[in-house]
This record gives sequence, structure tokens and C-alpha cells, in this order.
Amino acid sequence: QVQLVESGGGLVQPGGSLRLSCAASGIAFSIYHLGWYRQAPGKQRELVVLVTSGGIINYADSVKGRSTISRDNANNTLTLQMNSLKPDDTAVYYCRAFKVARDYWGQGTQVTVSS
Repeated sequence: QVQLVESGGGLVQPGGSLRLSCAASGIAFSIYHLGWYRQAPGKQRELVVLVTSGGIINYADSVKGRSTISRDNANNTLTLQMNSLKPDDTAVYYCRAFKVARDYWGQGTQVTVSS
């Protein structure tokens, strides 16, 4: 059974930081492309950052320079460090693992940026 379990969300003040984690099980983690996505109320889900199985990273312009993604293939873990958070970063953040013919999502973790 494949599971992607996100953690680390919460309430943070503007300018603060959060570290999101995604623990994967049931997949050959290292051969999957991985990504963080987010969905704000009333908006479509959008890509935050993607890291390919080969380690190529692509950040959305909205988080570039404020976020760092890392993958630990030995421990099947994906992390996202987010700094200088803004109210516009408020959303449910989802972890995704995908490759040809396979596409898995976590249940999401809420990030709220508010004073």
C-alpha cells in the first residue's frame, strides 16, 4: 500500500519559517519524481516545487529564493523548507510522487500565514 504522509504545517506569522516533510512508503522512492503542490481556498492546485528522480529542481516563481526542497532517498523523505512566509502562502500543501503510469498524492497539511 502506497502512503505519502505530510507533516509540519501550522500557523506561522508573516516572515516566519516552516519545514514540511513527506514520508513515503510502499514505493521505490528513488525512481519517482517528487513535488510539493498547494491549494488555497477558491483556487486551483498549483505546483510549488518539483524535484526529478535525477535531482533536477524547478521552483515556482512565487517561492523561488524563499524555499528549499530536498529529497532523502535513503529514508524515503521529501522536505520543503519555507522562509519569509507571506499570507499568500496560506494553503493546503500536498506531496506528490509520480512516474509513468503511477501518480500518488498525500492527504495534505495546512499552512496558515497570519498575524
